[in-house]
Amino acid sequence: MAEPAPRIDYYHWAGGREALLRLGPERGMLGTVLIAPALFEEANRLRGWTIALMRELAHRGVASVLPDLPGQGESVWKTEHCAVAKWRTALATAAASLGKPHLFAIRGGTLLDGECLTAGRYHFAPVPGGDLIRDLVRIRQLSAEENDEAFNPEAIRPPGPPVELAGNILSRWLIDDLKAAMPRTADRVARPGTDARAAQMRLTGTALWRRARPEEDRDLIGAVATDITRWVEQCEG
Repeated sequence: MAEPAPRIDYYHWAGGREALLRLGPERGMLGTVLIAPALFEEANRLRGWTIALMRELAHRGVASVLPDLPGQGESVWKTEHCAVAKWRTALATAAASLGKPHLFAIRGGTLLDGECLTAGRYHFAPVPGGDLIRDLVRIRQLSAEENDEAFNPEAIRPPGPPVELAGNILSRWLIDDLKAAMPRTADRVARPGTDARAAQMRLTGTALWRRARPEEDRDLIGAVATDITRWVEQCEG
């Protein structure tokens, strides 16, 4: 079977233009899946896995679209200018540009889909925003200790200048907003078997966002692709 070729498209939101990566049939029997990507370091670790998942969906006849969010991926926005509300607006605009897609949100992406008009929501390993911030703070603390630098995690509250956390320059308002952000209710929640939190589906595989470097897990890709395809078929039926 020929390897599906990715296509670059764009969506326009109030803050400018951002890229969309498309894979799969232009017009298929099943609807399009919009992917809300993971955030920050997890986005880097899961980028290759996410694209491999899109290729697997394409082989099954399911079209998928991966948008860049402002300040993430190849976006020209500076991360320090980002806000949860802007991410939500941008993702909702990307969804609207596709009509009424099925939405598949990964990790921190599950915090951003509340304004999207969708045919259904599938959350993969959803996480509270506070957990994401704690992970970033922990990485920053370890770096500070290794480099004998002063860092007080209690001193990153607003107001004040942007803060560097794990290589990300973030506004203090964004940090506060993320601490309070929670995933909305989804039609389907799935997690890899190593994640003990509540889910409707346990899938064979590991938490790749915890690995030191980006990796692929072919068994997990296959399991997620199969479950997404069945879910889309049920929604379309």
